[in-house]
Amino acid sequence: MESIALVSAILAKLPKIGKWQRQFITHLIPLFMSIKGRINFMQMSRFGTYSMTTYRNQFDKSFPFDEFNAEHIRQKGTGYHAILFDPSHIRKSGKHTFGKGYFWSGCDNDTKAGLEIGGIAVGDIINHTAFHYEAIQTPNQQQLKEQNSNLLQHYAHLLIERKDELATFSSLLAVDCYFSKHSFVDNMLKNTDFNIISRLRDDAVLLYPYMGATTGKRGRPQVYDGKVNVKNPSLNHLSIAYEDDQIRIFSGVVYVKSLQRKVKIAIAHYLEANKSKIKAVKIYFCTDINLSAWHIVKIYKLRFQIEFLYRDANQFTGLEQCQARSEQKLHFHFNMALTTVSLAKSAHYLNLPIEQREAFSMSDVKTIYHNKLLIDRFFDVFGIDHDTHKNNPKVKELYHFGTIAA
Repeated sequence: MESIALVSAILAKLPKIGKWQRQFITHLIPLFMSIKGRINFMQMSRFGTYSMTTYRNQFDKSFPFDEFNAEHIRQKGTGYHAILFDPSHIRKSGKHTFGKGYFWSGCDNDTKAGLEIGGIAVGDIINHTAFHYEAIQTPNQQQLKEQNSNLLQHYAHLLIERKDELATFSSLLAVDCYFSKHSFVDNMLKNTDFNIISRLRDDAVLLYPYMGATTGKRGRPQVYDGKVNVKNPSLNHLSIAYEDDQIRIFSGVVYVKSLQRKVKIAIAHYLEANKSKIKAVKIYFCTDINLSAWHIVKIYKLRFQIEFLYRDANQFTGLEQCQARSEQKLHFHFNMALTTVSLAKSAHYLNLPIEQREAFSMSDVKTIYHNKLLIDRFFDVFGIDHDTHKNNPKVKELYHFGTIAA
């Protein structure tokens, strides 16, 4: 299958990984795509070729998911990238689970018990998709207190630690509105070469820079030229960077009070069908004042692709179904679930020409691999020669039985 060939090609570029672990990873990724239902150690032993103890022991070993996924991106990405970061709540019970605490859940719009991962992905702007890079578990409130840190400092630290490798893909970092705070933006700009793309709160205070001549009078020179009305921005200070039937984008450099700095903003007016009314106004920004407003909006929207990674990993590769409590096993499971989705997308979607692509369906990929698992098992039990019958188009037709396209 395509995924096995892709995994083998990536592992061939990582000589430090041992023979046994190569064999295990090559077996495990298609297995994650094949299992219907919950994906845990018990299910792996039922559908796989190893015992439950073997799976547990292998999950307890370190694996360089960052290096593996970086090589995957280099092989399958277009080279026109942006770094994406987004935390995600993980439902998990058990008093003794490492990192158990209370974290914000965007799905429930509330703080919930469980775990959290900080997911780093590389967004491909041309393919409009995201490749998983690495997921790191977030410390709970007690652990952060012991580290004399807070959530924003922790998130920034994750990215600063990995800045050199991530910088090989892009100098742009896209994060959601939560991160549009002075402490995070200032920390990233001081300690990395990344420029931040994010969205400001709807009530953010924006000030036009004063561009007029100095008066020569005593006192401090005029710095600002009034507050920005985002619903009716001044065309003396901002320009219309883009306009169509759905959106009008105003662009310019302004001072943002909450960030305590000048940034390039893109004020997007989302329009009704007849362009007579404004449905919504959103304020996007970038710390690189030379980036075009259209690219700021485009890259911010690309950020949502990391949430699709979480969604598919939740629904199809058991992101929240780890049957373990230790830090290392949880780390291995989270990254395996997300990496499997990325590899499935590369092997069964991005390999098609752009004009032939429809919506990516992880459900179809799971169906194909599950059918293959069963058919191969039938061949083994009945002693049927694999090579002869797999060349038969009817067998490939059986692999796709039950897919949406079929």
